[in-house]
Amino acid sequence: MSVVTQDILDIVQNQQRWRRQGCINLIASENVQSSAVQQIEDNDFMCRYAEGHPNTPEADQRYYEGTRFIDELEALATREMIDLARCQQADIRPISGNQANTAVALALLRGGDTVLCNSIDVGGHISHNPIGVFGRRIQIRGQVLALQKENSINMAFWPTTPDGYHLDGPACVDLVEQKKPQLVILGKSMFLFPEPVNQVAEVCRAHGIPVLYDAAHVLGLILGGQFQHPFAEGAHLITASTHKTFPGPQRGVILGNMNTPEELKWWSSVDRGVMPGSSSNHHLHTIPGLAMTIREMMVHGKNYAADIIRNAQALGTAIDTAGVPVEAKEFGFTKSHQIAINVSSFGSGKEIARRLAESNIISNYNMLPGDQDPRNPTGLRIGVQEMTRCGMGPEQMGELAELMTAVIVKQKSVINEVVKLRSGFSEVLYC
Repeated sequence: MSVVTQDILDIVQNQQRWRRQGCINLIASENVQSSAVQQIEDNDFMCRYAEGHPNTPEADQRYYEGTRFIDELEALATREMIDLARCQQADIRPISGNQANTAVALALLRGGDTVLCNSIDVGGHISHNPIGVFGRRIQIRGQVLALQKENSINMAFWPTTPDGYHLDGPACVDLVEQKKPQLVILGKSMFLFPEPVNQVAEVCRAHGIPVLYDAAHVLGLILGGQFQHPFAEGAHLITASTHKTFPGPQRGVILGNMNTPEELKWWSSVDRGVMPGSSSNHHLHTIPGLAMTIREMMVHGKNYAADIIRNAQALGTAIDTAGVPVEAKEFGFTKSHQIAINVSSFGSGKEIARRLAESNIISNYNMLPGDQDPRNPTGLRIGVQEMTRCGMGPEQMGELAELMTAVIVKQKSVINEVVKLRSGFSEVLYC
């Protein structure tokens, strides 16, 4: 090597050993890729540009020459994503779920418009809220201020049932009738149960209001047929990440189920919201991995999604039985890859997450319904999709619950036991 890089290589190798061999990862927004996907990401596309859409015999749609192979690949991935999602349109160019949301916001909202969505304290994503892209505001010294009055968006939040983890369908319908918003957003970041898409979509269609479903966390469960399917229930748009329960490279996607002339105008606006609205070149080297993950999910998605949900329910049951309260017990804890643990009797969420991390159990602290301070919440958000893909099943969820409760309740270090448990599950499955 002409440049000394050993220190950089050491950091990368340390990360690889630690997170792939010595840790149990329970971050709900992460996953591992198959070796085939990882290997194919090292390709010449990472050096290239391809703004716009793939060229076709009918139209020259790129702003750069030299794109014939990315044209072929991007068109292939788009077609196969449409087939997998059973929808009419797909845009695979966003490079994250948040950027996909940005494109939709730029496309469909103007200053003074109103949006209905989930608030952060009941699981809503930051992009759905005043300081995110849909609110178009900034936070300075604890105050939320409009970037410019003419660009600000009015936001109202969905009402929930008393448990805080379900939306109150009839009350949501009433809110749509009252506010007559320009966009409604369903879906969450803390996402345990399906949303009332049917009820909301029915009233929105009567008023010509687009329905966006943010599936960043649950795309793999949806496409595996194990969660609700928003399009079948009336949604117009789905935005998502492609690296959570959908176990591909870190990218985003926008899916559409648009048929009427007005809906097709919305899709045309979303297209412009992607390019030039929120991106130019779109990280071409990860598109081959996305295409491969689509095919992996075509074959293995149903079993993978079912096993994720089974493991999440098993872990929730085991932790709650061991004496650490898991939220939504009366509803079976979860219907997704996530569980929400209330650790308020043992410390703050931040303290418990750090204590678990010291034993190589990686999670994140998270607000639970009723919490006021996102920096000092009472909960942990746990996701089992990565450990499921590494082969863990309900038996291992029971073992993991014992280790977690030893840390949370008894303040024990269990790092040796964690490394031993993890050592038996290093192969990536469902591919």
